[in-house]
Amino acid sequence: MVNTVHLRTLLEVTRRGSFAAAAGQLGYTASAVSQQMSALERETGVKLFERSARSVQPTEAAQIMSRHAAKVLTDIEALLAATAGSHDASAQEIKLGIFPSLATYVLPRLLSASDWSGLGIKLKVYVAEPGQTIQGLRSGGGLDVALVFQVGQGGLAWPHNISRQWLGDDNYRVVLPQSWGIRHGATVTASQLAEMPWIMHHPGTSDATVIERLFASCDLHPRVAAYCDDFNASLAMAASGLGAALVPELALQNGPDGIVVIDVPEVRLARNIFALLLNDRQNPRLDVFMDRLSGILHESSIAPRRR
Repeated sequence: MVNTVHLRTLLEVTRRGSFAAAAGQLGYTASAVSQQMSALERETGVKLFERSARSVQPTEAAQIMSRHAAKVLTDIEALLAATAGSHDASAQEIKLGIFPSLATYVLPRLLSASDWSGLGIKLKVYVAEPGQTIQGLRSGGGLDVALVFQVGQGGLAWPHNISRQWLGDDNYRVVLPQSWGIRHGATVTASQLAEMPWIMHHPGTSDATVIERLFASCDLHPRVAAYCDDFNASLAMAASGLGAALVPELALQNGPDGIVVIDVPEVRLARNIFALLLNDRQNPRLDVFMDRLSGILHESSIAPRRR
């Protein structure tokens, strides 16, 4: 069998006129090129070079072989490209709707896995809030699966042809500016935070309503310093000293410097994370994707539900 690496080296030698010039182009030493050409002569049984103390000259056979080698190597590259295209064509597309803080945590871990390219999955991602991705599951919306969260029992509704698969609970944590002087991990009562400024959700959303009721139940009536529904922005404002914030653990994965996370026993809240899937849409790769997703979440801060 003829080694295609040796054929490619032969091409460079005949094009550039010397072992040294070919070596410089290919990243070899001149000695390595000489050894490859000797091996090619043994493989083919043909004398390819006239060697002297001062120079190496390709024979007519080397020139003929070089011309044919160019065609052979081009055909091999076309074969590999066609095979790769066939593999891509056999992969199945999954259209995924996912909310921002989960996308920030999950997608880098999914896509950077060493075996991801071999799973036969072409992922098309739509990052949006749950209400938008649920709409994408409805008739004509195009999504295969929506990863959503729910705080409390209200706020979300979906059609009867969608099934729900629970994935985990993302616990909320109380975050304070480090400049306030309370140590990370300290246990603080709600009454100690009553007079502090807070960064809160915009009023009127289902999440804000649940949080307001929780705070009222422990007689915590926050002095609002800002309204914000973006957790990254809330964390940045907390780090700058503007106020305390209630933030889910997923959003804390890449939290900024300048914050501390404390425990407030009266403030216990989690958002339930689950997948919504269309009952009538069959995709064998979707099961593979869901297994991989569950494995990543199992390693994260997503807490298993107590039964």
